[in-house]
Amino acid sequence: MDDFEGLDFFRGDELVTDPYPYFEALRGRCPVRRERHHGVMMVTGYDEAVQVFNDTETFSSCVSVTGPFPGFPVPLEGDDVTELIERHRDELPMSDQLPTLDPPEHTRHRALLMKLITPRRLKENEASMWQVADRLLDDFLAGGEGEFIGGFAGPFTLLVIADLLGVPEEDRAEFVEVLHHRPRSQAGVGSTGEDSLAHSPLEFLYGRFTGYIEDRRREPRDDVLTGLAAATFPDGSTPEVIDVVRVAANLFAAGQETTVRLLSSGLKILAERPDLQALVRAERDRLPNFIEETLRTESPIKGDFRLSRVPTTVGGVDIPAGTTVMVLNGAANRDPRHFEDPATFDIDRRNARHHIAFGRGIHTCPGAPLARAEARVAFTRLLDRTADIRLDERVHGPADARRFSYLPTYILRGLTHLNLQFTPAEAAGDAEDEVR
Repeated sequence: MDDFEGLDFFRGDELVTDPYPYFEALRGRCPVRRERHHGVMMVTGYDEAVQVFNDTETFSSCVSVTGPFPGFPVPLEGDDVTELIERHRDELPMSDQLPTLDPPEHTRHRALLMKLITPRRLKENEASMWQVADRLLDDFLAGGEGEFIGGFAGPFTLLVIADLLGVPEEDRAEFVEVLHHRPRSQAGVGSTGEDSLAHSPLEFLYGRFTGYIEDRRREPRDDVLTGLAAATFPDGSTPEVIDVVRVAANLFAAGQETTVRLLSSGLKILAERPDLQALVRAERDRLPNFIEETLRTESPIKGDFRLSRVPTTVGGVDIPAGTTVMVLNGAANRDPRHFEDPATFDIDRRNARHHIAFGRGIHTCPGAPLARAEARVAFTRLLDRTADIRLDERVHGPADARRFSYLPTYILRGLTHLNLQFTPAEAAGDAEDEVR
């Protein structure tokens, strides 16, 4: 890609469908390189990305979601901008969300979150996943074809997280209606368009969970929401209602969005690769590494932002204080210095789980075990209940001219739709009986 310097990764649409040649071109020049349009330092190397993620003293997460837009409220001048960050961080969009917090506030709120997704609660949640998957597949598979994101992935991930957080059964239909039936073409946060800070899903979640927490604090019950309402900070103090609500809403919104992308990327791969689909059908113990390799090659999060507090050096490149840095997970996971033949999907890749699709360090996605479990359950039941899954070529074109549409966002990597055709397992059995 000779003309990559002229491409605007943040405001152009040229790189939405396939950003990987751009990532490779950047890394080929230097694993840490400033892009010319918005002054963002782009980190495309694996080791360099891990360094930034792990160095919370040097790099603040206050801009982790917004990056260069709308910019910091005041000029960041001097060799240590820590005081400016603390003074003005509340003026930044999404400043109340866990990914934007720094220690010690982040430490307190993450500890609160981890009380919501304990190993015991995750195990209970996984038991219900199988029932949710089968209930949705009853309808989705009935017609022999369907749009996977709207027909299964979206409602599945939403209902799973609703169960994890204890949303009452009678309210779950409303959650699906409000949160899932939004237009899939809208990218929201991280949009390459101007309207990049859509907040309405969080506002809905704030409202609903505020009511739940206030109600359970007044009248405790024997349910998950009461546990949520009773959770305390590590020092034993009781959080304000809004603190609990923010943590729950962030887990709900972030977990659903990224897992939908993992599921759709994995199904796209299986539908395009009959050989791989046959292998996973025959050897289900390959599924875990298939999921890890999907996360590596198609990271649901393209990248995450940091703001340098003081001058530092990453990958031999000087980074002044006040620099917006974008750690490109999707690029680091294809760094040939760490992953051999990185553009090839290799289900036998031994270090596939080294990927940083879930981040690294203190901001590692706390919902990673949940996402992995959801993917394993969803893929297992889809394979159990079908004899064959293939792309609908009326929508996506023939093998030599595929057409896919991706959300126009520089943060998330995700299909807008995935149209599939499939042969139900029962139908395949009936056909074999007729032949016999």
